Amino acid sequence: MKITLLGTGTSQGIPVIGCRCTVCTSDDPRDDRLRTSALISIGEYNILIDAGPDFRQQMLIHKITHIDAILLTHEHNDHIIGLDDIRPFNFRQKIDMPIYGQRRVLDDIRLKFAYIFVESPYPGAPRVVLNEMSYHTDLEIFPGIIVQPIHVMHGTLPILGYRIGNLAYITDASDLDQTALKKLVGLDILILNALQHRKHYSHFSYDEAIIMAQNIQAEATYFTHMSHEMGLHADMEHNFPEKIFPAYDGLVIETKDVI
Repeated sequence: MKITLLGTGTSQGIPVIGCRCTVCTSDDPRDDRLRTSALISIGEYNILIDAGPDFRQQMLIHKITHIDAILLTHEHNDHIIGLDDIRPFNFRQKIDMPIYGQRRVLDDIRLKFAYIFVESPYPGAPRVVLNEMSYHTDLEIFPGIIVQPIHVMHGTLPILGYRIGNLAYITDASDLDQTALKKLVGLDILILNALQHRKHYSHFSYDEAIIMAQNIQAEATYFTHMSHEMGLHADMEHNFPEKIFPAYDGLVIETKDVI
């Protein structure tokens, strides 16, 4: 099993439009961050987490030829608004794309992409199958592949993180309760958000993410959903605590075990 981090930036992406800070003008490609998304590959299956506005670009950059399912963390535009671009996968794979999320998230998709769900959609519209998920129930998404939803608070909004085998992916978190933490014991790889150094109402700050990562004690933790205020990647990688690393777009991480 491996995870490819397709995007590690915030809702604005990096460079931020009009910004001339040292990060937004950096020549280091690791400082260019598309909107947060990841691809988990297990055997023949590709499972996407979130499809934001950079979805098409991410698929082209990484030459991804098939997607077998999409897990959604929540309904904010930087996590779902690229869903129209699943159409080439519909056409090539001849499938209606399975999409998983909380009921509230699926209702929002029905609203934002209403043209998909009319009685007679126009030829070429995306084709999806919406599947409700709850953090109370694990799901065998493919034979032998169990997805364990994690209850995450994003400010006052309850959203989902996901654990598959010894890997967990959590973004946009501001709090994890004891039930969530119990599901995160014994990880090899943890992907966790760290927005900036200043405290934020709906995202972990750097210090909060460090405390949470050290509490979870994964073999390795990678920070994602980082804003330009986190600083240059080259500086971050020398200043992080042991077993905690700044992620970057295109980073591929393999785990020891599959499931």
